[in-house]
Amino acid sequence: MVLPSSFAAGSGCPPPIPGARWSPADAPVRPLLLWVRTGTAHVRLDDGPALHLQGGEGVWIPADGRTERAITTEPGTVAFPLCPHAGVGARGLPELKRFDVPDGWQDWLIQLFNLQVTPFSGRGYSPEAIEELLRRPSSGPPAPATVGRPPGPEGLAAEERHPAPEALAAKERHLTPEALAPPTMPRARGARAVAEELMRDPALDLTVERWASRVLSSARTLRRDFLADTGLTFERWRLRCRLAAAVEFLAAGYDVDQVAALVGFASRNGLTRAFKGQFGLTPHEFGRKLFARPGAGGLTQRAAAARHTDDLIRMMRETDTPAAPEMLPPASTPSHTNDIHVLSWMYRGSGYLDIGDRRYERERGVATWIPAELEHVTGLRENSVSLPLGNAATADLHLTAPLQVRFSSAWDDYLMFCSISARPALRPDDHDPRHILDLFAEQAAAQRALSVPMPTDPRARAVAMECLRRIGEPGGAQDPETDGTQDAEIHRAFRDETGMTLGRWRYAARMRIARDLLTGGAPPSAVARRIGYAHLPTFSAAFSRFHGLSPREYQEREAARGR
Repeated sequence: MVLPSSFAAGSGCPPPIPGARWSPADAPVRPLLLWVRTGTAHVRLDDGPALHLQGGEGVWIPADGRTERAITTEPGTVAFPLCPHAGVGARGLPELKRFDVPDGWQDWLIQLFNLQVTPFSGRGYSPEAIEELLRRPSSGPPAPATVGRPPGPEGLAAEERHPAPEALAAKERHLTPEALAPPTMPRARGARAVAEELMRDPALDLTVERWASRVLSSARTLRRDFLADTGLTFERWRLRCRLAAAVEFLAAGYDVDQVAALVGFASRNGLTRAFKGQFGLTPHEFGRKLFARPGAGGLTQRAAAARHTDDLIRMMRETDTPAAPEMLPPASTPSHTNDIHVLSWMYRGSGYLDIGDRRYERERGVATWIPAELEHVTGLRENSVSLPLGNAATADLHLTAPLQVRFSSAWDDYLMFCSISARPALRPDDHDPRHILDLFAEQAAAQRALSVPMPTDPRARAVAMECLRRIGEPGGAQDPETDGTQDAEIHRAFRDETGMTLGRWRYAARMRIARDLLTGGAPPSAVARRIGYAHLPTFSAAFSRFHGLSPREYQEREAARGR
């Protein structure tokens, strides 16, 4: 069942974009690419001169040799901080480099930002799929090593180049989905934050003490939480995380030396020992066996991000304007739930949200609140890009169904700023993570009005939803236009199915919205306008009749309860 957007809104002018400051939780451990989409940014490394970047310019900042990065943006600026994996250092540029972003690369960079800030989930290769590929009959010897193919045999011992069939068969017994899967995620807040960061970038090589400082914990607590929640010590969990990532990169065609750097091993030999100890195969044996099977191909999201980083470095190295790489193909997430409400905005193309047998279309410009605790699948169609805008705790926002709001293209820069500032690195000094809720105050209140009994008759329900959509418009409090026969049937459905006439139902919905807006701190005059009253006294009288208190008295009572 395909459902349209719940509400159409966001048509006014967006708020101004404030200036922001770079304030990472720890010293630089990754290279950084800063791209200014619009506005002006200022970059200073250590005590060196300031570098001023205008819209369309970028700068590459290597990870090593710098103790301080001072980055600020002026009001009205949208600047994307792109942090390639720590393991990209050997393939990246060793020095500071300023460059112009070629035409055609802008949306690709936004997509890369999304890949780097969105928690990784399997795309293309799952542990089960890789195991199945490895167990298929061979279709012939693997081709010579190129991008997307396994590494060649140079420098390998004879027994590794040509292992005996019986030896490989014995080793394959280690290749179970459980062995190939990433380790269990810890539940404790600090440990989970560390685990998610390592899942995104397993090459990060911080001590437990530094990780603890980043999540405002202690090393002892962090170690205890990893062991209690996963059954693994922190060091063993990180090793399993790195080896799971190594499987993905090998399946994507990276050679063993590249994989070692990408997942945080100091040398090829270190990766080989750990990989063989976990899976019974060396990385080289694994790559050759995988690519000798039909059906090998595709990228996980993590491997796709690594490929994007390779393209990014190519863009900066080439003197001639390079062609932008292709966008991502269609993709979807596994079915999952979140313990918080998550807000996602379609910047380009389209996507969908599946909850049970219902499909909610996600069109260009639509922002969707995905409710907590509801199992769902999100998907993107070809050449589409979505961005996470933030999240909300269940105590801050009550949702039982998706809430969708359509924003015009005039909001693009502001919503990109919201997505960037939802991460801690580059945001205003006085940033309030709950500010995103202000954009949806009216729509969230209207969603809560659905707690008023809703008719089940399709025509009556459509009238109820139209009332909610238009409740703040001039004339939006009037009955939607219907012909005489339909009008009688709809009124009868409202009486039979809600116990209220249509007029009484609309009045109850307006008062429910008003109550929530007043509780959120909106002044009574603004609430009156939002729900379609032209005059404050008329609204106050209606509210008092319904709730037994004036809007001001109700607001004061709720504020006292919250103290």
